[in-house]
Amino acid sequence: MILLTTLNARYIHASFGLRYLQANMGELREQCEILEFDINQRPLEIVERLLAREPRIIGIGVYIWNARESQEVVSLLKRLAPDVCVVLGGPEVSHESEAQPIVEMADYTISGEADLAFAELCRQRLNGTPPANKMIYAMLPPLEKIVLPYEEYHDEDVAHRVIYVEASRGCPFTCEFCLSSLDSPVRQFELAPFLSALEDLLKRGVRQFKFVDRTFNLNLKTSASILQFFLDRYEPGLFVHFEMVPDRLPDALRELIVQFPPGALQFEVGIQTFNPEVAALISRRQNYTRLAENLTFLREKTGVHVHADLIFGLPGETLESFGDGFDQLVRIGPQEIQVGILKRLRGTPIIRHDATWDMVYSDHPPYEILRTKLVDFETMQRVRRFARFWDLIGNSGNFPRTLIALWENDASPFHEFLAFSDWIHVTLGRTHAIPLSTLAEVLRRYLSEVRGKDITHIDGLLREDYAATGRNDLPKWLRREGEKIGASRPLKDKLLPKRQALRVATPV
Repeated sequence: MILLTTLNARYIHASFGLRYLQANMGELREQCEILEFDINQRPLEIVERLLAREPRIIGIGVYIWNARESQEVVSLLKRLAPDVCVVLGGPEVSHESEAQPIVEMADYTISGEADLAFAELCRQRLNGTPPANKMIYAMLPPLEKIVLPYEEYHDEDVAHRVIYVEASRGCPFTCEFCLSSLDSPVRQFELAPFLSALEDLLKRGVRQFKFVDRTFNLNLKTSASILQFFLDRYEPGLFVHFEMVPDRLPDALRELIVQFPPGALQFEVGIQTFNPEVAALISRRQNYTRLAENLTFLREKTGVHVHADLIFGLPGETLESFGDGFDQLVRIGPQEIQVGILKRLRGTPIIRHDATWDMVYSDHPPYEILRTKLVDFETMQRVRRFARFWDLIGNSGNFPRTLIALWENDASPFHEFLAFSDWIHVTLGRTHAIPLSTLAEVLRRYLSEVRGKDITHIDGLLREDYAATGRNDLPKWLRREGEKIGASRPLKDKLLPKRQALRVATPV
């Protein structure tokens, strides 16, 4: 009778929000089913599968990555089955919804946390007492009244998909580019039931957990208890991802973190900018001295895989100031540096800078910045390509030794890689569908032909990189005379995600 659906970015992502809704349906739980799709599936085929269940109500999770596809699904649903009640929810339709065609087409839209509000709407609709208003603003639900969703993960999810968990909701910070700045105050789930749910997931075979808490290390008691929980139950293959406040890492947490083996923990560290003036403009507070000390500790004293985030296109940021921050981060040495392009998410107060800083965004999801007062469109495009090539070459872990050859003798890693990125763009003319062997070849050509480095030395570095990652499928131009391709050996920590396993195998 009730279907919950969304279009995930990829199959591997299991919708956390839908599972919360299903767990909190109460007496309607047995009449509710989840059907998940991904954005690569055709909307017409999605609608066919939904209508085949003959539902009376369809709840759809709408996000920045599926907004276009979801609108087409809703349009088809209302044309083919106008009597089916379509209910929208999710961040993309929770703010600035008045002018959105998808909201106009749907029967109802729930703004905010719909854990309890969706079930109540379904009761009203099925009882013949539907709300008068199409827009429903959900009250912030008390966490103690929410049924935890972890039993809604099926065996297929456990075997093949990312398992999301959360110990808290909300964020104490007010960063103007982020929707989490609207989620105040921080609320904690009761710890004992939460840890009990984690225990059940471990017993079912879950070994990779992704915490979606925005500030995992904000509450020392809670974060220490969770780390101790996983430390006490550690076995090979365990991998836990946290988002952390970069300038808050007290000794009590450090003492626990150092006890985990390499690759077991991943910390996503949202730095966003190293420019204090830019940080002040966007209401971001962080202690840069402590941030650097904490990241240095994590890299030098622990086996944590550090994924650090920077955002390009913030108001007041220039190419040079961003490059300086990137170089600072490279010197600290996190395993991954995610270069993101600023997005103008619906509802975020970043729009107050539009006039002063000439902020021009795309009208279409994901609403990325196109230019600013200090960064023209051409430069913005260069950095977009930089971000893509850095992810393929810098973040992948495939070329740790060869990559460093780009910025020898105290050169700027940012400007050297930007020049390399420009050259790749001219040489290949694309940013996707680039095989590993092609990446190795362009790196070799650039270092030898453009930078004038000794090709024998470069080939030696590439061979070391291939060997360290367990690969033995050397390109023809890298093989020695008479050398044949042998079988690649499996990574030592093959139970870990690929990039984390590579970093454990090649700790450069």
